[in-house]
Amino acid sequence: MTNVVSCFLIHDNKVLLLKRSNKVKTYKGLWGGVAGYVESEETPDQTALKEIREEAGLTEDDVVFVKKGDPVSFSDSYEGVTYNWVVHPFVFEVLDKDKVHIDWEHSEYRWISPADINKYKTAPHLKEIISKMLL
Repeated sequence: MTNVVSCFLIHDNKVLLLKRSNKVKTYKGLWGGVAGYVESEETPDQTALKEIREEAGLTEDDVVFVKKGDPVSFSDSYEGVTYNWVVHPFVFEVLDKDKVHIDWEHSEYRWISPADINKYKTAPHLKEIISKMLL
């Protein structure tokens, strides 16, 4: 099983969606949250803050922890490879949304109402996790 985090950044009742670039390994062009692999020397909590810093350009002082959800396990195939994921979901509130700056892993971002998630082609199980965490 591969442990990853999926962080939902919220501001004014909107959630930040990031479109995965063509430079990432999996789910190119799909929408998701801030996400990343949990390294062996890290806890999911540490990974969440690291990925928020790397992918959204926000420091620990720019966000407020809201909640952590139960891990979600599933298997998925992408480009002929099967992945066994354990997703650790988090919600953080962004204090100043103008500070968000995405890195190379994403080509664009949008602040959307969580109820509008079905209008986007997302990474696997993202819609279900958003429903549990935000709706």
